Amino acid sequence: MADRERLGVIFGGQSVEHEVSVYSAQHVAEAARERFDVVPIGVTKTGVWLTPEETERQLTRDDEAFHKTLESPEESGILARTEALSVLREIDAAFPLIHGVFGEDGTLQGLLELAGVPYVGAGVAASAIGMDKALMKRFLRQSGVDVVDHIVVRSTLYRAGGDEIAAAVEASIGYPAFVKPANGGSSVGISKVHSREDLGRALCLAFHHDRKVLVEQAMDAREIECAVLGNDDPQASPLGEIRYQREFYDYEAKYLDPNTELIVPADVSDDTAESIRELAVRGYRALDCAGMGRMDFFLTHDGDVYLDEINTLPGFSPTSMYPLLWQHAGLSYADLIAKLVDLGKERHRERADG
Repeated sequence: MADRERLGVIFGGQSVEHEVSVYSAQHVAEAARERFDVVPIGVTKTGVWLTPEETERQLTRDDEAFHKTLESPEESGILARTEALSVLREIDAAFPLIHGVFGEDGTLQGLLELAGVPYVGAGVAASAIGMDKALMKRFLRQSGVDVVDHIVVRSTLYRAGGDEIAAAVEASIGYPAFVKPANGGSSVGISKVHSREDLGRALCLAFHHDRKVLVEQAMDAREIECAVLGNDDPQASPLGEIRYQREFYDYEAKYLDPNTELIVPADVSDDTAESIRELAVRGYRALDCAGMGRMDFFLTHDGDVYLDEINTLPGFSPTSMYPLLWQHAGLSYADLIAKLVDLGKERHRERADG
């Protein structure tokens, strides 16, 4: 019997989505053991890489879901303990599960490229563009995909003239609106604003997470999601819909509120579903995504469709929307993981062959 491949599951990281990453990774590691020898590679909140043995010990702690963190007494940064990086020489492929900055934004992908390790998901460029909502929306609009009206505000400009920024928002976007960090995830740092007073507070909160912020028109629409899988011939899943009782789909609604519903399949007409699925693939190809992407849409009551975001590294627990959509299509959680690893290795071979 041939030796099983060693799959490095890299998770944790320095972003505000650290706990979400750990939660996803625990489930991926468990399911992946059906096919792979799993090598857990934890990254602490200060950026220190842990050995697989250290990672395993931290995972054995009995912590509540979405509250487990990885810790180290070492100083911060990837160079604090370079010996832990040597594990990259010992794995056959990697499944990056670090959400947010320094994981989903192309930086980790660049490290794996330099190390010559095949990995799951989008490459450096697609990851970077997908992470930066301002760049992503500009890219999509130039590719002929409708996105919600928005303006981009940088912290230096806001400090120089807050009233001017507010006037520009009111003239072009109006209220209600959403204020969100350009680079971020899990709705951390996002606010819904209804007035100029709200806007100032929301901008200050968002600037705490990023120097670049979007102010975006609030849509009265259903929130529809589609999972895309593949490299050069991507396939779109059935659609799902998110329903929640909070004012918007914030961190609490995503991970902690039992009243939030993920409805699969979404109750839309066949024509609408096909149109959204085609848009999902078009957006995926526009960014040159690879492996996977969760495409988040707004569907208005008039039938208009807007692509809100492309998530190149979506949440990946068995109850996350991306795996749920493919499970509905007949692809099990474990088989989905194996398929993504195969796609990553395929992309790696193509790069090596030039």
